[in-house]
Amino acid sequence: MTLRNFIAVAALAMTAATASAQKTCAYLFTYFTGNAPEKEQICYAISEDGWNYTPLNNGQPIIASHDIARTGCVRDPHILRGKHGWFYMVVTDMKSSLGWSSNRGMVLMRSKDLVNWKTSTVHFPERYAGTMFEHVTRVWAPQTIYDERTGKYIVYFSILTNDGSCPYDRVYWAYANKDFTDLEGEPQLFFDMKSASIDTDIVRDDEGLYHIFFKTEGSRQKGIKQFIARDLYDGRTWELQPGWCQDTDKQVEGSGVFRLCDGNWCLMYDCYTSYHYQFCVSTDNLHTFHRVQDTQTSGLFTPRHGTVIAITAKELKRLQKAFPNTQP
Repeated sequence: MTLRNFIAVAALAMTAATASAQKTCAYLFTYFTGNAPEKEQICYAISEDGWNYTPLNNGQPIIASHDIARTGCVRDPHILRGKHGWFYMVVTDMKSSLGWSSNRGMVLMRSKDLVNWKTSTVHFPERYAGTMFEHVTRVWAPQTIYDERTGKYIVYFSILTNDGSCPYDRVYWAYANKDFTDLEGEPQLFFDMKSASIDTDIVRDDEGLYHIFFKTEGSRQKGIKQFIARDLYDGRTWELQPGWCQDTDKQVEGSGVFRLCDGNWCLMYDCYTSYHYQFCVSTDNLHTFHRVQDTQTSGLFTPRHGTVIAITAKELKRLQKAFPNTQP
């Protein structure tokens, strides 16, 4: 073998190794654990199959809520693998012991390594003084999606106000600024079901269609509904799907949808009155969902309303090193 051929083969091997290292092979679950200050914290769990999870850091928080939130507590973490090597997380800035209409904003978080996070708060009464958003009594379950059209990140969330301008939970959205430290301009109405809607989760499939999941609170049966849309900005393209997404008759909240490494999709949700998480699979591109298993919330693993992303082998090792389990 000539030196030139050897260099070429080595370069191909290095490229293959790099591609293999970047291939997602495991999963990271971000969640909080309960309705108490010591439990309203961000925790991590990992999985190799997407269904069964092991908490990291002995089940303890990976970042202290009192360091990042105005209330000293956070809930409903949503994590997103963004562009250019960034990860984004948004969480509800809320202490439930103050009541279900006690939160006034959110925490925005950005990281390069899933370990160290830069954080900032958006407190609506101050940020939007003089507008309807000054009167929010809750800003629930913020989430983020990348907007291919503008190259910006959309943050969407439900709000309720005490001045009558938003008399039931409606879903609003705003762009995040470049540094992911604030929202740009006043939030805009995303959609209105004419009754309370919360816990929105949006993913985009391989055909470029958006799947918009949300929990309806105002109907006789509460549960997870889905829109399918070609254009997020044009409500005329939104098609409300029949029936309910959850594969259970139990009360559910906090739907989270993520891509499995085998190409299928998982829909998970918090069966919050039954003390377990339920995981469903979709093999038909997010049209139907079938229960795979119920994951009991006990011991160190008691997840509430969280989200999952697929991670690489390198990222998995980094997390295990940063947040090791030292207890048997």
